[in-house]
Amino acid sequence: MSSDLDTLLGMGFDKHKAELAVKESGGLQDALEWLEINQHRSHEEIVASSETTATTGDDQNAELVSTQAGNQARSLVCNECCTKFRSQAQAEFHASKTQHVDFAESEEEISALSQEEKKARLEELRQKLVEKRAGMSEQDKIDKKRNEEIRRKSTKETQDIKEELKKKEQLKEAATKRKEKQEEIEAKARIKAKIAADKKERELKAEKDKAKREGRAAPAVASAAPTTTITPSPEGSKPASAYTETRLRLQTSRGSVQKTFPVATTLYEVAAALTKETDGEVQSFTQNFPKKTFDVVDFGASLRELGL
Repeated sequence: MSSDLDTLLGMGFDKHKAELAVKESGGLQDALEWLEINQHRSHEEIVASSETTATTGDDQNAELVSTQAGNQARSLVCNECCTKFRSQAQAEFHASKTQHVDFAESEEEISALSQEEKKARLEELRQKLVEKRAGMSEQDKIDKKRNEEIRRKSTKETQDIKEELKKKEQLKEAATKRKEKQEEIEAKARIKAKIAADKKERELKAEKDKAKREGRAAPAVASAAPTTTITPSPEGSKPASAYTETRLRLQTSRGSVQKTFPVATTLYEVAAALTKETDGEVQSFTQNFPKKTFDVVDFGASLRELGL
């Protein structure tokens, strides 16, 4: 049996199944037949089946050995398909696969396979094993490839989501920084305008005090409140948000000045430009229609925000 077992192992059969095949059969031929019949059953299923039939098999085996005096049952036959079986295990496996239930004992002995038939059967079984393993190997490759594709797709989707979230955070952060910068510029403009107004007020007060001490009339305060007029664009009426520039006609004590500024320009920047051009410091602006006055408190606001 050790030689038969070595032969089966050399053919690539599972060790546990090969041992059971040698144990359940009377030689290499029967072992091969047993393995062929049970090739789709696991080792655990075979063991469980053997345990469940062990207690009921004695009476059936006794009937198989002798049904009548002088007659000996040498095989089993399926009356539904006329297939003959050497052992009860083969008949049970046939019944589980075909659902046939009509079996009978037979005195006919199944002849042993010749050497050529054994070789042919061995080669057939070996080829089946090779094909089965090749099929399993190919399926493993397909499954592995599919799993890798799923993993890559999942990784790419996750990366895309992360990139999108990162981009949104960067845009949000940039918008916040721009807003903070604009607020800082406007705050500085208001502070500068307030300082300039306070300085001018102190200078005027000092001049008045000096004139009073010297007994002369206080100096006249120059008017620095130009009139701001918006000249409509010749292209026609547009929403306020559509304009990028504002054209202002500024009336000062020295004459009329017409200038064009971007709508994002602050009123402080307009006052600075007018002061540089007229050499007169501007403390406020007055709009004729609708009537409205803009003082140093409004100098930090842009022309767009003031509706100019």
